[in-house]
Amino acid sequence: MIVRIMGEGQWKLADSHVAELNTLDDDLLEEMESGDDAGFHRTLGALLDAVRRLGAPLPDDALEPSELILPAPDASLEEVREMLSDDGLIPG
Repeated sequence: MIVRIMGEGQWKLADSHVAELNTLDDDLLEEMESGDDAGFHRTLGALLDAVRRLGAPLPDDALEPSELILPAPDASLEEVREMLSDDGLIPG
C-alpha cells in the first residue's frame, strides 16, 4: 500500500500494518467527534509517525498512486474534518 502524507511524500507499507493504522484512525475519529483538539493532534502525530516508522519512503521523484492520503502534521481539526468520509482516513 502507498500512503501519502500531504506536504511530505509517500511511503510504501505492507498491508499487514493496516490494522495498527486503523486503531489510530478510530482514536482520531473519536477525538474529532468529541472536539478534543489536544488529543486529535497527539493521535494525528502518532498516526503519521506509525506510517514513517512502518513504511519505506519512496524517492521524491516517484509518482505512485496513493491508496491513502493523510493530512500534514500541522493540519487543524477542522481541515481534517473536511477530508474525512464516514469511514475515517483509512478505509477498513
